[in-house]
Amino acid sequence: MDTHFSFTKPLLESLPVPESGERMTYHDTHKKAAGLQLRVTSTSKTYFVQKRVNGTPQRATLGKFPDMTIEQARIRATETSADFAKGIDPNEKKRQDRAEMTFAKFWDEYMAKYSRIRKKERTIQEDEKTCRNYLAPLAARKLSKITKQDCQKLHHEIASKTSGATANRALAVLSSALGVAQDWGYMPDNPAKAVKKFKEIARDRYIQSDEMMPFWQALLDEPNRDFADFFMVCLLTGQRREDVLSMRWNQVSMERKEWRIPDPKNGEPLTVPLIGEVVNLLADRQAKGGEWVFPGDGKTGHLAEPKAAWKRILERAGIADLRIHDLRRTLGSNMAAAGVNTITTARAMGHKTLSMALRYQQLGTDPRRAAIEAGAGSILANAGARETAEVIQLKQARG
Repeated sequence: MDTHFSFTKPLLESLPVPESGERMTYHDTHKKAAGLQLRVTSTSKTYFVQKRVNGTPQRATLGKFPDMTIEQARIRATETSADFAKGIDPNEKKRQDRAEMTFAKFWDEYMAKYSRIRKKERTIQEDEKTCRNYLAPLAARKLSKITKQDCQKLHHEIASKTSGATANRALAVLSSALGVAQDWGYMPDNPAKAVKKFKEIARDRYIQSDEMMPFWQALLDEPNRDFADFFMVCLLTGQRREDVLSMRWNQVSMERKEWRIPDPKNGEPLTVPLIGEVVNLLADRQAKGGEWVFPGDGKTGHLAEPKAAWKRILERAGIADLRIHDLRRTLGSNMAAAGVNTITTARAMGHKTLSMALRYQQLGTDPRRAAIEAGAGSILANAGARETAEVIQLKQARG
């Protein structure tokens, strides 16, 4: 095989694995390669740049494939080649950076050179929030001084103030960042990776049949119709809060009774069938115009924080321990109660699990519409909101 070619992910993934103790070296011929090479052994694929400095070969390791993308490797290769050209030893520079780099300084580099290239904007925002709220105690700590005990202590402190689940998510963000620090040569290992996570009990809360009528009445009595409509759409489509909050009119087809979510959490575009009640609700809102289905005054342009309205609704309904995300679980549980199979339920609600089964089944829109109709129909029946066809009372109650 030719060892000189323009690197692409499929080509690098398909490279033959040498026998143990042997290695192969490949050269990137892309115009932005800047001397980028890849060393392949039986256990790893490592990017590096090699130059002669004062007649002596010098090699600088950049990172491992596929943890470091080809684009990132080319950028690092360009920076490293520039250092070589200036007579700077990149390995010595890395040793100095490793000795001086604080977690806060590394976090900024990690976000700029890794997260903003590889992660979705929603994940970036969540990681930034996690760092700001929970990882601040490590900000001034040098990377070389962060130990497993430090990570473990922080993990327990977060759990004591919040919950085990929140502490686990913060630990996952920290471990991801320190894993990249290890790949970039700033740390010899990832101390957060060895910390044992807390056992989590999966939440199974949803609106019970005897709670549905008071909950629905509390929605109808909510003085802020934007929030009331928002919660209704969450409940009757089963979609995530962030997707409903950022719902745009150009994503909705009233004729087809569909809502197209281009970039949901699982990364796969999703078409959500809309039942008649949701279509009627949206038709009333559409008359207001604008870009957003649920416009707001904040910097995003849409509604951002529904917690206060949620608290009012639960107080009126006399319901405790219910979260906004439980509305999604409520539709799913009502689908199951209506006899909808697991695969169709997963497809209708945009779950990424059972993805292979979904591909084999080649499900279209009709089974998903039937699933949502069945689940939402059960909700509306329990709420007493389907006393006549197309819930004329609902439209009247909304004014």
